[in-house]
Amino acid sequence: MTDKKLIRNFSIIAHIDHGKSTLADRILEVTETVSSRDMLDQYLDDMDLERERGITIKAHAVRVVYKCRLDGMQYILNLIDTPGHVDFSYEVSRSLAACEGAVLVVDATQGIQAQTLANIYLAVANDLEIIPVINKIDLASARPEEVSEELGLVLGIAKDKILTVSAKTGKGIEDILDRIVVDIPPPGGDENLALQALIFDSEYDLYRGIVVFIRVVNGFIESGMKIKFMAENTVTTVEEVGILNPRMIKKDTLSAGEVGYIITGIKEIGNISVGDTVTTVKDSAIKTLPGYKKPKPMVYCGLFPIEGIHYEELREALGKLLLNDSSLDYAPEISGALGFGFRCGFLGLLHMDIVKERLEREYGLSLVTTAPNVAYRIVLTDATILEVKRPSDFPAEEKIKEIQEPFVNVTIISPKDYIGDIMALANSKRGEFVDMQYLSVERVEIKYVMPLSEIIVDFFNLLKSVSAGFASLDYEFSGYKTSDLVKLDILVAGSQVDELSAILHREKAYATGRELVTKLRKLISRENFEIAIQAAIGKRIIAKDRIAPYRKDVTTGLYGGDITRKRKVLEKQKKGKKKMKRIGKVSIPSEAFMSFYKIDSGK
Repeated sequence: MTDKKLIRNFSIIAHIDHGKSTLADRILEVTETVSSRDMLDQYLDDMDLERERGITIKAHAVRVVYKCRLDGMQYILNLIDTPGHVDFSYEVSRSLAACEGAVLVVDATQGIQAQTLANIYLAVANDLEIIPVINKIDLASARPEEVSEELGLVLGIAKDKILTVSAKTGKGIEDILDRIVVDIPPPGGDENLALQALIFDSEYDLYRGIVVFIRVVNGFIESGMKIKFMAENTVTTVEEVGILNPRMIKKDTLSAGEVGYIITGIKEIGNISVGDTVTTVKDSAIKTLPGYKKPKPMVYCGLFPIEGIHYEELREALGKLLLNDSSLDYAPEISGALGFGFRCGFLGLLHMDIVKERLEREYGLSLVTTAPNVAYRIVLTDATILEVKRPSDFPAEEKIKEIQEPFVNVTIISPKDYIGDIMALANSKRGEFVDMQYLSVERVEIKYVMPLSEIIVDFFNLLKSVSAGFASLDYEFSGYKTSDLVKLDILVAGSQVDELSAILHREKAYATGRELVTKLRKLISRENFEIAIQAAIGKRIIAKDRIAPYRKDVTTGLYGGDITRKRKVLEKQKKGKKKMKRIGKVSIPSEAFMSFYKIDSGK
């Protein structure tokens, strides 16, 4: 059994692009966990997508051994590198639940950002020891003194407790490791008690089934042991246990305080869930560990295979991805225009984009995505409350008493020069001003309450645009509020296209309807019959356009003679076009379903 006093479990948390992954790289190098020959930038970010975008999408665990300079003892450090984007805050919360401490990284050139504050609150809520670190001090634009003052103000600690490092050059890395040993407490728990292990992640292996990543809280786990997943009530036998170094290394046993993996051979995806507690069948634990609350999806869209025959492949791929990303939610959906697919729930727009790209890359699927929307709460005239996740499920207007939409608490941190432009943008998106505080002489924190529907499509990009890229954003769900919303329907050639319907604020519905109709006119191909494109609210048409038919002069072969001959031929053509219009089908390209991405009706 490993001595718990020599174990430290910690996480690295930061705003996106503040140097978490680079710091993790240097820790792997300093502790000689990975040889310099095998070392890659962003070593723990093993997805091509993570390297290309320069962001961490998944939490990655690794065990390193470090000889402390203060007492000469060798310590086992279990490091979990976490994502930084607001859409992956659930990944961060799961990582923190498996740790006793956190290294908080702040960029010396950018200072505290919105997600930095969100991560601090998460760490405090989990009662973790926080080690503040200012990174990138090697850059000419670094301002460590100013950032130290900001951090000291937020955390309420002395400036001499804040470490300054350069993860790129390796300066100060050993100081961090020494502080981890001294400041972060060893894990609690007792190996003599009944087994309780928390599942903080899992992934699917094609040959070995589901690999489960655990933090052992009490007791011990070894190969051959008969175990039970308490929430799912699944019983199985452990085939292998081991540690992540960062590759999987087989061990005989994992005891209280250790982080590692188990393989049981289970291949049925629904039998294991993240946040569940693992215990033994014999002398099992009485209660489960406090796990994670299943995150509530904020953004919904339809995912459909371009070829209908790939529906089952999409179902299987979503199930496997769910093991690796438990914040994803999905249910089958049938569309008249797109066939069989799934209505999927995501934590945000980047999360949606990443899931679609992972499905296409990792599972070889070609997908069409419908326009994103949020879940609305509708109070009917008979006082029944419905939760509606797609516009096509909206009840008739006369049955609706009120429509409630989700609102979020928004925190924006920016240099003071951009306050006016940021407030103008927030007001145009129906934002309600709450508070403004100066973090330092140059930097300000602005708080708003805003509808989530206004945030998800283009708010982040517009914020970056009006602040020259300096502003940062974080948001959290605050509740539902009644709003003056209407359902905008799109009709193509007289048929309603449910996938193009949207729920909008009444003030913006007319402008959005006009712009969407204009966009569709350019995207839909011409046919031999006229195609009418209309935007409607209820039974009222608010915008209309037409795509002219191809024209063919059927009278070119007629020379002279009575005019009635030409009229006869033209009348016959007119009847043919009328019939064609009635039975002809209009093909709507996949780009049309994402038209809302490029509409800014808030101008």
